Amino acid sequence: MKTKTILTLSAMVTMTATCTVVSAASIQAGKKKAEVCVGCHGEKGKGANPIFPKLAGQNPKYLTRQLEYFKNQVRNIPAMNAVASSLSDEDIADLGAYFSAHSPEPEEGQAPPEGMKIYLSGMADKKVPACSACHGPQGQGNAPAGFPLLKGQYPAYTVKALTDFASGERGEEKSPMRTIAQRMTEDEMKAVAAYIGSLK
Repeated sequence: MKTKTILTLSAMVTMTATCTVVSAASIQAGKKKAEVCVGCHGEKGKGANPIFPKLAGQNPKYLTRQLEYFKNQVRNIPAMNAVASSLSDEDIADLGAYFSAHSPEPEEGQAPPEGMKIYLSGMADKKVPACSACHGPQGQGNAPAGFPLLKGQYPAYTVKALTDFASGERGEEKSPMRTIAQRMTEDEMKAVAAYIGSLK
């Protein structure tokens, strides 16, 4: 029995070491593959232009889903459709590992109190749930569920994303964000976007 236990522990240690090596290799491979992303998303996905999303710290499950949407043209942004069209499953996994390994940086400036209220409490009169329910109180997202990390995101991009959800431009018919965004005014979107950008 003792021998069996030792063998089991030995196998677990070996598997853990192997997984660590694979993860490191995926991040390294992702770094090389992410060179094409720098122009729009910045070094390490930390941002380059407010109209394009920061990718640093984003969970792999969410990144994988979005790249597959672009690859299959569920989401239609010509530049992203072109980039994603040639990505293999391995490429997508490597990119997810690479961007998730970095931390986002918050935007400067004070967020309006209304933005904090919408994010943490929602708007019951409009049936808009608290953003924190899915994206976490600090905007950290929910990796197992594939709900995106939001903290530190450019406010301009967040407003664009909400506007695109409301209009159906995002193409994600089953996303609850479509209904939620349709219930928000532009001022409410800007307020919550500013608060999200300030989160650390």
